[in-house]
Amino acid sequence: MRLALVGLPGSGKSSVGRALARKLGVSFIDTDTVIQQRIGEPIRTFFEREGEDRFRDIELQVIAELCATRFGVLATGGGAVLLEANRRSLHEGCTVLYLRSSPEELHRRLRHDTQRPLLQVKDPRAKLQQLYRERDPLYRETAHFVIETGRPTVQTLVGMILMQLELAGVVDASRVPSAVEPPR
Repeated sequence: MRLALVGLPGSGKSSVGRALARKLGVSFIDTDTVIQQRIGEPIRTFFEREGEDRFRDIELQVIAELCATRFGVLATGGGAVLLEANRRSLHEGCTVLYLRSSPEELHRRLRHDTQRPLLQVKDPRAKLQQLYRERDPLYRETAHFVIETGRPTVQTLVGMILMQLELAGVVDASRVPSAVEPPR
């Protein structure tokens, strides 16, 4: 099973992806972590020095490799869908889940974040609105499922995702129940 999560920065791809992989008993792979290991430095540093185009070239190679060879849950960077080849690799090689969040909700979550290169601007809220306008159609084109994130907990989102995947026959309900286990 290959699941891939797409969405804007801060939509929960890494935290939801990690919890989903744990629940499914599969590996979790974060494309940004793989890229950082390849380039040998933080993405932000590489991005500032080499530029976005060079970063996207490396991201393209990593996504193509992971979609073709690795099983588990894959969390992508927010801009992974900008290249048509990435959208194709993801859609054809994985079951893709778009974690959809409004720009306002993302701004609330990310207002103190200093690590995301694209949000280090004078008006991060306006930047998130612009990114949403540009990327939402691309996320939708790539995704098999759209999950509205809103404000539920990570565990609630994982339950919602598992329910969708069970109903679609992607996940065997008898092996991985979607119901959140009751507290003991």
